[in-house]
Amino acid sequence: MILSIESSCDDSAIAITEIATKKLLFHKKISQELEHSVYGGVVPELAARLHAEALPKILEECRAYFSDLKAVAVTTTPGLSVTLVEGVIMAKAVSIALNIPIIGVNHLIGHIYSLFIEKEAVFPLTVLLVSGGHTQVMEVKSLEEIKTVAKSMDDSFGESFDKVAKMMHLGYPGGPVIEKLAKEGDRKKYNFTVPLHQSPLIAFSYSGLKNSVRLAVEDANENDYKDIAASFEHIAVSHIIQKLKKYFKDVTPKTFAIVGGASANLYLRSAIEELLKPYDAALLLSELKYCSDNAAMIGRVAVEMYEKGIFSSIDELEICPKSVI
Repeated sequence: MILSIESSCDDSAIAITEIATKKLLFHKKISQELEHSVYGGVVPELAARLHAEALPKILEECRAYFSDLKAVAVTTTPGLSVTLVEGVIMAKAVSIALNIPIIGVNHLIGHIYSLFIEKEAVFPLTVLLVSGGHTQVMEVKSLEEIKTVAKSMDDSFGESFDKVAKMMHLGYPGGPVIEKLAKEGDRKKYNFTVPLHQSPLIAFSYSGLKNSVRLAVEDANENDYKDIAASFEHIAVSHIIQKLKKYFKDVTPKTFAIVGGASANLYLRSAIEELLKPYDAALLLSELKYCSDNAAMIGRVAVEMYEKGIFSSIDELEICPKSVI
């Protein structure tokens, strides 16, 4: 079995995955959303302190599995430096105490493998990763062959939802709140401009849209918020669809996947489904409970790495907060 630890942002999570069967034997996550909601976003130092309290409590529940562990895996990149450190320190302690190897895992690859928790991996596929920190399209042929073909030039898809929610004083995380509010609104009420709609670049940008929403909020009252949320969500998703259409002119999708915390957005999922129909492409989606950060996806990557003999040196294992694929 492999014990995996995730602490890249504001979720403390540990999982136990059986190597031979890929079966998830244990998984527990403690969210910090309530503590950060009063600030309208994640406060790194607070997140680190909460990890220091939560991770040992979860680890204590895993003692029964210790004798069967063959490795310990941990998210090392990307993420908040002060929170990544909490997980890495614990992983190193477990590695030394149990005399087992350590595996450093890229969080973004973890999101890709969230598609395959308790399943065999299926490649190749085109992946759209949408989260609070990233918006990118990747061509994935295997664990070791991943190419990013488009990414955000500034804010991410998920981050823009959080910031719009903050403008309206709706709390954190913003994604679910804006999505719920948007269902009640008129998606055409506010004529926000689709970002980069005239640009030939296959890239993403949300800073301009975010500013347009800010100006709308300043001139609105709370009764207008549902229409602003609906119009914003419509344009934010339309931006992704437009850029994917451009990309598909050169690369025909066969199997397409949406991963990351913001992949739980049902409006985005529906729009992608419609986009893929003319191509007769298969759509892969993570279970909703595995869309956000979790240790199960880290453990699933670790199983692949273990089988390929990809380990880290405990002395050289370091965090890399801004690493990308």
